[in-house]
Parts: sequence; C-alpha cells; structure tokens
Amino acid sequence: MRMRGRVRTGLRGWGGVGAMAVVCGLVLAFALLLPVARSHGDGSTGTGGPGVTRADQVADDDPCTNPAIKAHPEEQTLSPSSADGPAIDKIKARQGEKRKLIVGVDQNSYRWGYRNPNGGPTADLEGFDIDLVHRIAKDILGDANAVQFKAIPTNQRIPAIQGGRVDMVVRTMTINCTRLGQVAFSAPYFKTGQQVLAPKSSGITGYNGTLAKQRICTAEGSTANTKLVDAKKAKELVSSAVISPPVPNQLDCLVRLQLGEVDAVVTDGALAASQAAQDPTVELKGSPFTTEYYGVAMRSDADDLVRRVNQILVDYRKDTTDGWQASYDRWLSATLNESSAKSEPPPPKYLRKN
Repeated sequence: MRMRGRVRTGLRGWGGVGAMAVVCGLVLAFALLLPVARSHGDGSTGTGGPGVTRADQVADDDPCTNPAIKAHPEEQTLSPSSADGPAIDKIKARQGEKRKLIVGVDQNSYRWGYRNPNGGPTADLEGFDIDLVHRIAKDILGDANAVQFKAIPTNQRIPAIQGGRVDMVVRTMTINCTRLGQVAFSAPYFKTGQQVLAPKSSGITGYNGTLAKQRICTAEGSTANTKLVDAKKAKELVSSAVISPPVPNQLDCLVRLQLGEVDAVVTDGALAASQAAQDPTVELKGSPFTTEYYGVAMRSDADDLVRRVNQILVDYRKDTTDGWQASYDRWLSATLNESSAKSEPPPPKYLRKN
C-alpha cells in the first residue's frame, strides 16, 4: 500500500542584511511564486549557470507508526536505476525554453544555495546543493544548465512538490518519517545534526540548561522547530526556554539574532556553520544533539525519478574529478572542517524493491 500522509501545518550577514521581512501567514503561499531573480513571468530564472517512497509493509498512513521507518528514515528509498519512466518522460517532453528541470532551492543559504553578490552581473546561484542540481540536470536532460530554479521558503518545500510546481526540491531538506508520508526522498547525500548558534559573548554553551530563559529561533516547517516543540512537551528542554514564533526562512533567524530579537538559533549544524561564516560575532555552541540526513525530495508517485536520482548519486559519489568530494571541498570544507559534519557522503541503503 502506498503511504499517504497528512501535511502538518503547523546580519550582519555575509554581504550585509538590511532588515528582516515580516511575512504574514496568509501570504506564505505567494512567496512560493516569487522568482529567485530575473523573472520570466513564471517564477523562473532561466538557466542557472514515488515513492519512499513506498512502504508496502506499513498498514497505516503514518510512517512514523513503524519503528523501523522512524528509526532509519534515510533508508526508505528505492534502489538505483537509469531507466526512464512516466516522471522523467514528462520532464523530457517539455519543449523549447521550457525543456528544463524545475527545482526548488534556497537562495539565502551561504555555500549551499545562495546568490553571490560579488558574482558579477549575472550573480548565478552557487553552492553545494546547486552543484548537485546541475549534475542531475546533466544526466536527465544532457545539459547541466537546463534548470529552472525556484526560490522556496523552508515551510513551502513540501507544498511545492505536492502541488507540482517543481520536479524536486534540493534545499538542505532532512529526511524524516513524517515527510516520508508526504513526499519521496532519494538516498541521503549529506549527514548533519541539530546545533545551537549564538553570539560568541553569550553564556549559552549548547543544547542544555544554559538555554533557560533564552529566546530560541527556528524556521517554520523545519526539523529544528519540530524537535524543540516536542522536547518542550516531553520536558526534555529546559522549561523556561522560549521557543519564538517560527520564521519562513532559516536566514531570518540569523537576522533576528543580529537584531537582538532572539538569543539563539537552532538549526542543522551544516547550515549553522555557514551562518557563523557569514557573521564572525556568532558561533556554534556545543555538539549536535540529533543525527539527520539531507535528501532530494520528489513526488510520492515519481518512482522512476527517485530511482534515477539515486543512480546519479551513486555516480556522483564515485566521481573523483567533479563529484561529491570536489563540491564539498569547493563550498563546505572551509566552514565545516572544525564541525561535526562528515567530509564524506553517507553510505546509501535501499528498500528491497525491484
């Protein structure tokens, strides 16, 4: 039986940040339609430089009721294949300028998916996630630049996939059991964990009692927000810690921290390290307190696309010239070499599916 889930509702930075935008919940859906830049009228930027998918053994529509899936969501993906199928055929059938892979990405995560303000007049998107997108486009369409990027807030990643606005999302998206009931994931391409980010002058030392009476920022729809809310209910988080109302995008938390509106940020350590590189007055505090894996997210019925991306990841890991390691060295090694993030791709495991 195919799983069906219910969508859960609920700087001084590098290059400089003026102020944090205040976004009303009623217009969050509109944010999805905003282009990354240079709009062509369809939310695109032009050329930039399923199933988990299925779990036949689950009799409930919530994969989190299955202990094996809850414990190892990163293993709930389909085996690799280079064969085309309905989802890939649909992508290849696009004509002319529209014959592109449509991908939801971030444009504000330094060294993951961001627009370099010093990149010249085109200021193309750059980063570790962007390299992977180009690799996928090259394999499927024969052209690494055959990509239509769409900027998506953290809390709109799943709706963008389910609504068919994008073919996939490559945006530091953690694989977890709840999301497995909503979208399909590839095998993991990066391992990280939740960490605390705070000013260097702060008395906060990590995810511990020093968070007492501290205001903590997270992004809406993020695993960090879910973790803190659940930890507060389970009394695993110091009771006087204040979970601030979540923001649409992760970078908004750094802005709020800089404005003194919050005292700490909780996010993936890989993202926190990049934010610390943007602002030398902040740093990671303590060790990661979760283990998480990033995956490429796709529609739950796009089995052929999931398998194809998994095959691309197999080849990407093996490529010693322009593959995973080269991208890591280019974008992440400078900010992650002293953190807990691994400098090698996590080994994939697949469901036993033909």
